[in-house]
Formats: sequence, C-alpha cells, structure tokens
Amino acid sequence: MSTTQLSAFCTAFAGTRCIAAGDLHAVAAAVKQLVDQGEQTHILIFDDTTSEPIEVDFRGTLQAVLNRLPPPVVQNVAATGSETVARAPGRPKLGVVAREVTLLPRHWEWLAAQSGGASVALRKLVEAASRANEIKDRIRQAQEAAYRFMSAMAGNFPGYEEAVRALFANQPEQFGVLTEAWPTDVRDHVRMLALRVFM
Repeated sequence: MSTTQLSAFCTAFAGTRCIAAGDLHAVAAAVKQLVDQGEQTHILIFDDTTSEPIEVDFRGTLQAVLNRLPPPVVQNVAATGSETVARAPGRPKLGVVAREVTLLPRHWEWLAAQSGGASVALRKLVEAASRANEIKDRIRQAQEAAYRFMSAMAGNFPGYEEAVRALFANQPEQFGVLTEAWPTDVRDHVRMLALRVFM
C-alpha cells in the first residue's frame, strides 16, 4: 500500500474495462470478488484525484484484504459546523513548524521592520503567493493526474501523443476528437480527469 495520502475515491480497471469505482474499501471488495472468480486480466486501481496507482494485497480472505487497507477517509465533523468543539483559552494552535530559512542580510532587515516580525511577514508572503498561484497549481496538478492515467492506460492507443499535447495546450475540443476512438471506459475516465484541466 502506498504511504501517500489517498483521496476518498478510486477506480479499478481490468484491462480497459472499468470494474469498480468508489471508496477504496468498496472497490477492493469488488475486485477481490473478481479475483476469487478467476479474473485473469491485469487489474489496476487508480486514486481518482492523483491517478497514482494503489497497490492492494488480495491474498487471503476478503476481511484480511480489508484489514490491510488504511481506514476509510471520513469527513471532519468539526469542519462542517455540525458540532461545536470546545476550545481552550489562549492562542489557537497553528501547527507551526520551525525550519531554517536562508536569506540575505537586506531581506532579514526588511522582515524585521515588518509588523509582527519576520515570522508573521513570511507567513503572509507565503499565503499571498499560494493564493496567487492557486489556479495555476490546480491546473498543473489536474494535468499531471490526467497524464499519469493516460501513460498507464492509453500509451499504445492511436493519437496518444497528440492527445497529451492537447491536454497540456488546453485544447479540449482537440482532446475530445483524439480520444474518441479509445475504449469507452478508458476514454470516459480520462475525459473526466481532463475536465479539471479544461474547466
């Protein structure tokens, strides 16, 4: 099992056929049933957000398979506002992490002169930069996810290289034309991933 953070949903393919989609436990259960029935086609499970492959050990009983999976992703109740969380008096914990930062002397002088000091100024600068790049970062991550899936599933399909170029050039109509002849389940999934790029 990958140690990276998994999203809430994933999709499994047996060859070019989509065989299950949903949360990892439900998908793993569906795949386990097919494996036990003698499914011979190579099966791949993809994280729906990143398209990273998810490795699942299907040895043993269904319960043994599920026990080896990470716990299901659950929504943070406190974040929804449906429950009130008691807070202790004083400053809230920000989860601040101390790490070394190397700057030129003039940068330190400028930071020291800012209201709240260097740490506050640096946090504000990082927040402003992350907001300014949020859309670009979202598109880049969506492109990488779509490309990762295409590389794994469609590398030998006609028009693959041209479709990759259309994906990164933000050409949705061309992308649609180039993927039209691909196997239906692969085509539909890659188009779903590409929507996050073209929206």
